[in-house]
Amino acid sequence: MKITLAALYDIQPVTKFVANSLDVALYQLIACVGEAEYIVVDKEGDAIRARNPLALQKLVRHIAYHQMTIRHQSAYDEMIGQPVRKSSNQLEVPFGDNKLY
Repeated sequence: MKITLAALYDIQPVTKFVANSLDVALYQLIACVGEAEYIVVDKEGDAIRARNPLALQKLVRHIAYHQMTIRHQSAYDEMIGQPVRKSSNQLEVPFGDNKLY
């Protein structure tokens, strides 16, 4: 599902923002509202991405939120030929805070 930054202003506070690591230096902004996750898009409907998580944090500095994290899905198991796991090897760590909330 997708949501715009403008729509997030109307539903403040956001439960969590995630800077989702897509590549070595490419992050996509995800907003969690309740139990639902939304890809944050611009006015044209394109996913908001940045070269570093600080740029994403600056984009949402005027929106109240509970938490911001960086999420990384490791490709290590695949790279060394491990079988597919039943559980995820996803890493999610806290990143900054929001003084508005």
